[in-house]
Amino acid sequence: MPMELQAEKRTMVGKKSNALRKHGLLPAVLYGAGTTSLPLAVSQKAFQKVLEGAGESTLVKLQVDGKPHNVLIHDVALDPITGTPLHADFLAVRMDKEIRTKVSLEFTGEASAVKNEGGVLVKVMHEVEISALPKDLPHNIPVDLTKLERVSDRILIGDIRAPQGVKVIAEDDDVIVLVEAPRSEEELKALEGAEAAAPVEVETEREAKLKAEAEKSATGEVMGEK
Repeated sequence: MPMELQAEKRTMVGKKSNALRKHGLLPAVLYGAGTTSLPLAVSQKAFQKVLEGAGESTLVKLQVDGKPHNVLIHDVALDPITGTPLHADFLAVRMDKEIRTKVSLEFTGEASAVKNEGGVLVKVMHEVEISALPKDLPHNIPVDLTKLERVSDRILIGDIRAPQGVKVIAEDDDVIVLVEAPRSEEELKALEGAEAAAPVEVETEREAKLKAEAEKSATGEVMGEK
């Protein structure tokens, strides 16, 4: 059952929206299927709860002055310092039409290749694009890490099972997560040495260029000196 959120129409727009935030309200807008763009205001606390529970890929029942709308939280503007929501976009959807969106991958279990063999877990994907009817949209898709038993094992798109009615839009051989062999102390030292030497090489190359230009200048080969 979709999470519900109460909203009301607002007339305060632009910079005036700051007054809403001071009273614990979040400026928002509703648009999409079967509706014209409609400025709204929702409770900041209630929105935060729905955002944490539904995310941006799960259907939400938005009540606007008593009228229900099936929506997705389409976009959220955040304060760059506090991370607090400043504005939200609600996308109205048709229940009989499939939509494409991205959902998070939820990694569960523990890879024995990491625990017992000291392998390094590398997550190549953290989300995946899907297509489904709004009622079938999942909050996330689980990925079972216990299948990773040996170093070099990997889990592909074709290895995961999407919920009924959900189609994953990716190639079956796309890698989601894999286990790499641990780096030896020698490899780590070599890597650190290469990183430390990189700036020196750049400086040496620059000095060589300046030296070459100086030599040309001394022999009258610099442009304009014949």
